[in-house]
Amino acid sequence: MITTQVAILPQVTKAERARIMDAPRTAAAHRVLLGAIPAMNAVQVGGTAQAEVLPAGFTVAAWNVERCLFPEDTAAHLGPISPQIVLLSEVDHGMARTQQRHTTEAMAQALGMTYAYSVEFHELDLGGPTERVFCNDDFNALGWHGNAILSSVPFEKIAMIRLDDHGHWFASEEGNVDAQQPRVGGRMAIAAIVQTHAGPLCVVSTHLESNADAKHRHGQFTILLDAIDGFAPDMPVLIGGDLNTGNHLPPKFDWRDESLFKLAEDHGYDWSFTADGPTTRPSLITPHPDRVMKLDWFAGRGLTCQANGILSAVHENGKPLSDHDCAWCTVTL
Repeated sequence: MITTQVAILPQVTKAERARIMDAPRTAAAHRVLLGAIPAMNAVQVGGTAQAEVLPAGFTVAAWNVERCLFPEDTAAHLGPISPQIVLLSEVDHGMARTQQRHTTEAMAQALGMTYAYSVEFHELDLGGPTERVFCNDDFNALGWHGNAILSSVPFEKIAMIRLDDHGHWFASEEGNVDAQQPRVGGRMAIAAIVQTHAGPLCVVSTHLESNADAKHRHGQFTILLDAIDGFAPDMPVLIGGDLNTGNHLPPKFDWRDESLFKLAEDHGYDWSFTADGPTTRPSLITPHPDRVMKLDWFAGRGLTCQANGILSAVHENGKPLSDHDCAWCTVTL
């Protein structure tokens, strides 16, 4: 669990990049690299909160924004549900495909929120062909890609929880290296404690592995639940994010194969905060009309769900803002 907070994430130096490129593609080498990159061992905080305490009932959104090509449009698109907490995954910071912008910061500014951001991956290249069409530069200024929490109230406590460190997308011995997406890092979560009128609440933004099976994600969720118990003991918790459920089972992509649902229930969580229905769609980066999946979920403990739904990711001008729709729920403690 990483609790170091910074205002700015340090850039990877030329010497550090050379070490990354020259390192053997093994899990052991990856763990050394991961531990030596300061920005991958900190939580960046910024923005400004609107209030001190959440109301008795409030709305939380969980959205995989697929790099966040259009931060201001994405923020404005949340208007109909007016969330007080936004759990984001796949947000870029200093990537050519998103114009080198800090997309989390841009969304937080547009919404008038504070934010916590952590790096999932340091990306070493520009991405696949559908991403490269958005690049005006042939380099990434920072190469950060990660998860975030936006909040209308201040964070009382923040931690980043790494769910793996073996280099699932780096180490050739893992058999998962993608030549179009070379990267250092691994799946992770951000946990934050915020104050409500009914007492403290822990909110968690997470993203589980896509290129793996149900057993692998079960292991990641075990790490997450155990870490939350240590971070926010005896506290209401709401976990939200892209759990990549059933992503290894084409063509049906059946999420019911996942054992993490029962795992969470055994830890006192329930899934009623999640609306029925699929949460993926074709997008500008992922134009796959035949790939319909339910990947995005909420799991809550010590909370009551008042309402839930899925907000389409299609902007009013017809463009898809992401390959994921936004899941949301309104809760009370």
